[in-house]
Amino acid sequence: MLTQSESWTTTTCSGSSPSDDARPSPPHPSSIPLSWPPPNAELTLDWVLSLMSVFDWSSRNLAPSDFPSVLPVSVFDTLVLSASKILHKEPNCVRIDDCGEDSSLVVVGDVHGQLLDVLFLLRDAGFPSQNRIFVFNGDYVDRGAWGLETFILLLAWKVVLMPNRVYLLRGNHESKYCTSVYGFEQEVMAKYGGQGKHVYRKCLGCFEGLPLASIIAGRVYTAHGGLFRSMPITPSKRPKGRKGRRIMLNQDSTTLSLGSLEELCKARRSVLDPPWEGTNLIPGDVLWSDPSMVSGLSPNKDRGIGLLWGPDCTEEFLRNYNLKLIIRSHEGPDAREKRADLSGMQNGYTIDHEVESGKLITLFSAPDYPQFQATEERYNNKGAYIVLQPPDFYTPVFHSFEAVTPRPKVNAYYSYEDVIDSDGELDFSAAAEDG
Repeated sequence: MLTQSESWTTTTCSGSSPSDDARPSPPHPSSIPLSWPPPNAELTLDWVLSLMSVFDWSSRNLAPSDFPSVLPVSVFDTLVLSASKILHKEPNCVRIDDCGEDSSLVVVGDVHGQLLDVLFLLRDAGFPSQNRIFVFNGDYVDRGAWGLETFILLLAWKVVLMPNRVYLLRGNHESKYCTSVYGFEQEVMAKYGGQGKHVYRKCLGCFEGLPLASIIAGRVYTAHGGLFRSMPITPSKRPKGRKGRRIMLNQDSTTLSLGSLEELCKARRSVLDPPWEGTNLIPGDVLWSDPSMVSGLSPNKDRGIGLLWGPDCTEEFLRNYNLKLIIRSHEGPDAREKRADLSGMQNGYTIDHEVESGKLITLFSAPDYPQFQATEERYNNKGAYIVLQPPDFYTPVFHSFEAVTPRPKVNAYYSYEDVIDSDGELDFSAAAEDG
């Protein structure tokens, strides 16, 4: 079994290009195919480091259809089952309060199946440990060529250091509809063939268990999309002879008000596709909403789901819960190109609102995004991650990094020339019809 020092060298090169030419290509791993530890044996750090080495090597040297020879379905099943048991027990909003004086916390935005960049990020930030906590803000899959490997790797870190050193939150792409449009479903089928449907269903079930948000050290709120509405209900009497109350939802956008953490904790998150209408709108808001420079709350008409919220809402939310910082993700350079009111995403992060109580930050961790693009002109954006340190854990330290180059030549798993670049025009009515 490879040790950490043998497998990886941690380098500090934020803001510079982590070129493959700077380190040798990993040798053929001796641990292929990967096997699960025997009964009564724990999953170890060495096992996860070996998984990283194997995935790095296979992404460069094997065809997608050879993936079962790297990670057999039986090992996948055991890992996903172990992770799902942990995730489904976590609340909608996980509270990370065990941040000691010798600890640091790393927040990561969208990674979208860009495995090599994720491997670099983990080396650059330092691996998860008892003194280094990670919060991943969702969108592990779609767009990139290695969404399956990326998601499996992060689940493995979760299981190894379970449950309080690696937190995996849900993104809008961890859904049935998005993964059928942006390539993850096709990626799984290409890699597992006849067993692909089984693997894909297991992934969807795991997506349903991912928490929606986190509160770090009582001072920082993180979520993929961001803030959410309050869900007032109006009870009305049912006809005689029937028990219970009929719940009527007021959909008048003029009455929208900011939701509470208590409402967030009570929302039903175990849905494959968060609804854009009905009585369970909070999960869709948390995963799909965007900030705006216009005050107030309004429907997010460009996306067809979620909200737009202004600086006044950021101030209200921070003040209500004695918070200093909101870190959200969800918008890459393609989305920000269409948002003239907000800063671009060339450095992997933007500070969108600065209000009396604190700040709102958008964090994006997929450099040179999207990996496949319909136009020849690429964004060449950097990715970034944030480090929060004691004593307050709310002063962000930004680390920008460029994409790993050269990248292995691979084919896209979706028709990127025909599919819109941004998530802003998805047909959610079609999603409902597809079930």
